[in-house]
Amino acid sequence: MSFSRRHLFSVFGAALLTGAVSGAAHAQAVNMAELAKPGPLGDKIQGDEKAPVTIVEYASLTCPHCEHFHATVYPVLKKNYIDTGKVRFIFREFPRDPVDIGAFMLARCAPADKYFPMVDVLFDQQKNWAFTKDAAKQLLMIAKQAGFTEESFDKCLSDKKLAGEIRDVGKRAYEQFKVDSTPTIFINGQVFRGEMTPEGIEKAIAPMVKG
Repeated sequence: MSFSRRHLFSVFGAALLTGAVSGAAHAQAVNMAELAKPGPLGDKIQGDEKAPVTIVEYASLTCPHCEHFHATVYPVLKKNYIDTGKVRFIFREFPRDPVDIGAFMLARCAPADKYFPMVDVLFDQQKNWAFTKDAAKQLLMIAKQAGFTEESFDKCLSDKKLAGEIRDVGKRAYEQFKVDSTPTIFINGQVFRGEMTPEGIEKAIAPMVKG
């Protein structure tokens, strides 16, 4: 395999954006019409297009806070709100470093219907690849389980255009919507940063669903 952690850094550059922080909901909001506009890569979406609530999550695959959100909050969100037509969920990349970009690239290179399953696996196995000396080797093992060959894996991670587009998703979030930590959650434009509990997200969604 041609990609090592060092090679990922040499190809994609140094650290990109600020790390994750823990925090409470902020009483600020963004223009929902602008937030809803997809970037050049297009959005990855779950749920009913006509749902009364739209949630946009900016996440990092190497962020422990994001992993915790997807292990504890996202399953409740999906079962009670996304799958029942109450929430339209948009997941967007906010890469913090080149390894993060590489992992997101693999999710984007997977078949369209495998994007969210790939993200789920990458979060579930985060400790096995995100903080290791040879992240690429560990990512290859995960990718092979998703149907990649070593050749298709290398081809995906050699796509500098895709790497730049993923980087631009995070750049737009930072510059236009002031996203500076992960996870950052927008619920109908209202900003929530850092740690969130299942009870907290349900409390935030409930009045919007009723309204």
